[in-house]
Amino acid sequence: MSQASGTVTSRFVQKLTSKEFRSYLCSTHFWGPVVNWGIPIAAIADTQKDASLISGNMTGALCIYSALFMRFALAVRPVNYLLFACHATNEAAQLTQGYRYLQYNK
Repeated sequence: MSQASGTVTSRFVQKLTSKEFRSYLCSTHFWGPVVNWGIPIAAIADTQKDASLISGNMTGALCIYSALFMRFALAVRPVNYLLFACHATNEAAQLTQGYRYLQYNK
């Protein structure tokens, strides 16, 4: 058992120290989505605030923005799953905010 876990660990370390992984970490393919996570994190935090503060126009714009970039993340080569996950999370958060906005403004 320990030999198998040692093999898995050594393969994982080998992958992390590879030139391809270092190249990925230094690319916009990685840092763009990482920085972009600020938008869904803020949207999730905003779900705890009063619904009177929600901008319907901004929420709609962010829904469209995330939907477009989810498509873009799957269209580029190589596929950018990190960007897709970021925008899928933001889409869910913005749809939640949109629902709250509509319920508040009935």
